Amino acid sequence: MMRSLKGKVALVTGGSRGIGAGIVNRLAEEGVKVAFTYVSSKEKAEALAAGLSAGGEQAIAIKADTGNQDELTAAVNAVLQKFGRLDIVVNSSGLFVTGSIDDANADINALEKQWEVNVHGAVHLVRTALPHMSAGGRIINIGSTGGSRSPYPGIGDYAATKAALAAYTRSWARDLGGRNITVNLIQPGLIDTDMNPANGPYSEAMVQSVALGRYGETSDIAAAVVFLASDDAKYITGVTLNVDGGQTT
Repeated sequence: MMRSLKGKVALVTGGSRGIGAGIVNRLAEEGVKVAFTYVSSKEKAEALAAGLSAGGEQAIAIKADTGNQDELTAAVNAVLQKFGRLDIVVNSSGLFVTGSIDDANADINALEKQWEVNVHGAVHLVRTALPHMSAGGRIINIGSTGGSRSPYPGIGDYAATKAALAAYTRSWARDLGGRNITVNLIQPGLIDTDMNPANGPYSEAMVQSVALGRYGETSDIAAAVVFLASDDAKYITGVTLNVDGGQTT
């Protein structure tokens, strides 16, 4: 039986929608005090926080661009000011920018921003949060099966950012093992979100690669986060967990 997370404090980046919102909701259901960041969906973010708090859970929405290190630092400080501690960090925010390496018209600024959010932001957040985390802390990175495979052209830059996050996960697990802080990576496959809906124009073709023959739900990723954050996963670190319905088999 999974041991209670009640009373823990989590910071989730990109928590106002999609997979991030699913994680925020599930952590709150488990009794975790949750802070989450958002960039542009202020009304949606504040409504999510208000709804959770009205239901008895404590949640706060913090405007912070994961690609802006100053804003991430301010987000960590806001969590500490509100809750007084930080136990769980979930790097969930990410950008998906495509483009072939031989595309002379590639948007270099967008590709660089992708690196800032997907990789540099995660690194900065962990570095900023660690001085405030104690033994038993959890760092959970949300990557992508694209970090392990390239199923179609044009995703090289995105795949590289997610592969880098996987490499950091393994290295951080070594760095922080002596502090009894675990670091793990979840790689979602096809998940039904606004950005990649199960009824989208390419979904029928994409789902053919999934052993279970269907899209997953944000709750599937959230369940994995809750497990890795719990004491039941206290001897699991440096692991990449594919939650993909068998897409990478």
